Amino acid sequence: MQTTIRSAISFDGIGLHSGRPARLTIRPAVVNRGIWFKRTDVDLGDTMIPARWDNVVRSPLCTLIQNRAGVSVSTVEHVMAALAGCGVHNALVEIDGPEAPILDGSSVPFVRGILNVGLRAQGAPVRAIEILKPVTVETQGGWARLSPSKTGQGLDMVFRIDFADAAIGVQEKRLNLANGTFVRELSDCRTFCRASDVDAMQKAGKALGGTYENAVVVDGDKVLSPGGFRHADEAVRHKMLDALGDLALAGAPILGLYEGHKAGHAMTNALLHALFADAQAWRFVDCDAATAATLPGAGVVLDEIPAVA
Repeated sequence: MQTTIRSAISFDGIGLHSGRPARLTIRPAVVNRGIWFKRTDVDLGDTMIPARWDNVVRSPLCTLIQNRAGVSVSTVEHVMAALAGCGVHNALVEIDGPEAPILDGSSVPFVRGILNVGLRAQGAPVRAIEILKPVTVETQGGWARLSPSKTGQGLDMVFRIDFADAAIGVQEKRLNLANGTFVRELSDCRTFCRASDVDAMQKAGKALGGTYENAVVVDGDKVLSPGGFRHADEAVRHKMLDALGDLALAGAPILGLYEGHKAGHAMTNALLHALFADAQAWRFVDCDAATAATLPGAGVVLDEIPAVA
C-alpha cells in the first residue's frame, strides 16, 4: 500500500549554493497526493510546487523545481532520494526559503528523521512505472538509459564516473535498490567537488554555503575534507543517490534498469522527458504484494542506517 509519514519532522541547516539558513519540514499527506513542496516564506500567489519531472528548470549543479507562478525550490534531490529510498509516496515538504538545507551533504539525516517518526500505510495500492523498451539520452560524452528490468526486482542501477583527480578516478557500481539497499548502501554518501572548481562556482554564485563538513572536497590524489571518504567509492555512490532523487520526480517508483555514464541532474531529467514522450516505452502498473516488496524502502528499519561520523 501507499505510505506517508506518521508525523511531521523538521530539519535546519543552510543551502549549499545560496548559503542561506533554511528549515525544511516534511508533513504527512493524503493518499494519491504524491510529493509536493510548499514555500512558507512566500506570502502571495501559488506557493505549492509538485515534485515532478516537468517542473524541473535547468540549473547547474542541482535540481530545481518551479511552479507556473515562478515559485521555486532548489537542491531537492537529497530529500527526494530519502523519501523514495524510505518508501514514502505521499508527503508535503515545507521550506522557508529558495533552497533545501544541505545538512551533511547526503540523504542520511533525512532518512534518520523519516524512519524515526515511522510510516503509516494508506488505503490504496502503490502505482509504479514499468519500463517497456530502452530509452537513451546522450550529451558531451555522457549518457543515461532506462530499459526493461532484467531481474524483475524493482529498480536496478548501474553508474560509472571518470574524474581526472586520482582521489576519485574511474568508479563503477551496480546495485539493485530493493529491500533497503538505498538506506544501507547509498544514503550516507555525500556530495563532492574538486578544489579547483570551488572558486569558479563561488564566483558564479554557487557553493556559497559549502564547507568541508557538508561536501567532500578533493584535490588531485588528496581528500581535503576531514575524515576522508566514508566509502572508497563514495563518489559514485553519491551519483546513484542523486539519480534516485531525480528519478523520483517521475511521480512513481520505476520498475526497470537505470544506467548512467558520466550522467548528472540535467541528463536524468532529460531522460524522463524522453521516456514520457514515448507512450510505448512505459506503462503504469498497480503493485501486488510481491512487486511492492522489491521497491526501494520496502521493509526498511532504523537499524539499517549506516553509522556515520
